[in-house]
Amino acid sequence: MDIQASEPCVEWLDPDRFIDESDWLQPGELPAQQAWGEDVFTSGAAHDRSVDDVDEVTTDLRRLAARQYALFARVLADAADCPDPWCGPDPSLDPSLNPSLDPRWVDPRWVDPRGRTIAQVRAQRREFAVRAAVADLAVRTRISEVTIRGRAHDADVLRERCPRVWAAFQAGTVDERNAATVASYAATLPADEHGPADEHRSTDDPEQPSVWAVFDAQILTAAQALPAGKFRTRARATRERVHRESIDARHSRARKDRTLWTSNDLDGMATLCVYGPAADIHAAYTRADQAARHLASQDSETRTLAQVRTDVALDLLTRTEPGIGSDRIPVTRTKPAIALTVPVLTLLGEGDEPAILHGYGPIDLDTAKRLAGEATSWVRILTHPVDGTVLDLDRKVYRVPKALARWLGARDPVCAFPGCGRLARDCDIDHRVEWQHGGKTSAGNTGPLCLPHHRVKTETRWRVETDPDSGQVRWYSPSGLVTDTDPPPW
Repeated sequence: MDIQASEPCVEWLDPDRFIDESDWLQPGELPAQQAWGEDVFTSGAAHDRSVDDVDEVTTDLRRLAARQYALFARVLADAADCPDPWCGPDPSLDPSLNPSLDPRWVDPRWVDPRGRTIAQVRAQRREFAVRAAVADLAVRTRISEVTIRGRAHDADVLRERCPRVWAAFQAGTVDERNAATVASYAATLPADEHGPADEHRSTDDPEQPSVWAVFDAQILTAAQALPAGKFRTRARATRERVHRESIDARHSRARKDRTLWTSNDLDGMATLCVYGPAADIHAAYTRADQAARHLASQDSETRTLAQVRTDVALDLLTRTEPGIGSDRIPVTRTKPAIALTVPVLTLLGEGDEPAILHGYGPIDLDTAKRLAGEATSWVRILTHPVDGTVLDLDRKVYRVPKALARWLGARDPVCAFPGCGRLARDCDIDHRVEWQHGGKTSAGNTGPLCLPHHRVKTETRWRVETDPDSGQVRWYSPSGLVTDTDPPPW
């Protein structure tokens, strides 16, 4: 029987026939759309509940981030205070003379084989205990070591210099990015000086708040209210107002940190970054921009202004003319030595897997062919079509050390320490079983380790073992963490 809207029906309203206890809503639970005559998702109920949840989750995430910062700082501080769990017992102490291992009790017979003083030995133990702890946290969390050190440092800076912002961060009212901005700017302020003077107060007034306290008080409200981009601008201006040192002195010191670096992006692209004096950076941009606008105005030009500007900048950096600028610095384009990994089916014309450029990753075949044509030498590496195992390495290299290094670079394109991405070409060749302990100079016992991780392996209780049957490399942390090496990044 069809039920018309104008004809009420008792059966339709009978709860015994149409409502089951299992369908009853729990406290805070939203009703399903089909169980109601109106759409709750347009009534406002779902919106209100979702907004409340967003607020709660956002606050919780901020609190958890602050707790993580604090825990990182505590672990590193504990490692510096007590290096023994990470580096082993202090060799300069005599436990038989002092069971409590009081640092003042030194074994008079002990002589450091490296000729270091006791102070130097203990300073290095603290340094490497912190390094080992950072490595342990990085492997556990899969967060970079730089980030872990940075967050621990930010926690220390906020606690010491900006306690108000730190408390707000822990309470969840300050965003993590804003807290990091406050820490980075507060760390550059002078060490606990009195705040900026005015006409009524002397800089020597002991009751005048310190620069840290002034910065903390002036920045708190903005840190809670502004999004990250606007807040960074406000924080930078506030720092300038409270800073006691002249900008000329600060700029002279900051110029020493100028640098240039690259980062890899998708689809065969990369980013070039330059950090330097603002006047020079803006002058360089203006030069490229003016040339690009002139070219873009030509009737025959089909590129966008952004494309032309990029092409102009790269041409200025890579062209082969005698020189650029007033100093006439010679500029030449170097011929690359290409390490090119080619899947075997692609080599046979049966597949279209991309080539792998050592140090970058997948590139298109046209680019690979062009680079190979320009290079003075290149290494051919054949890989298995299913699991990517290296099948063969070009045998034309005569000297054994170079051949072994190239083989290791093909097998382990980056540092073998878990989580590290430094390229193998910038690493040491490490003996997993030390040479002095009978380790062989062979592919099975060697691998690339960057200098920092090489020293952590040598100076702390971090150790590495290779399974003799499978060849699997496994790392053991002083805290008991066991982890395999990472798979190749490409």
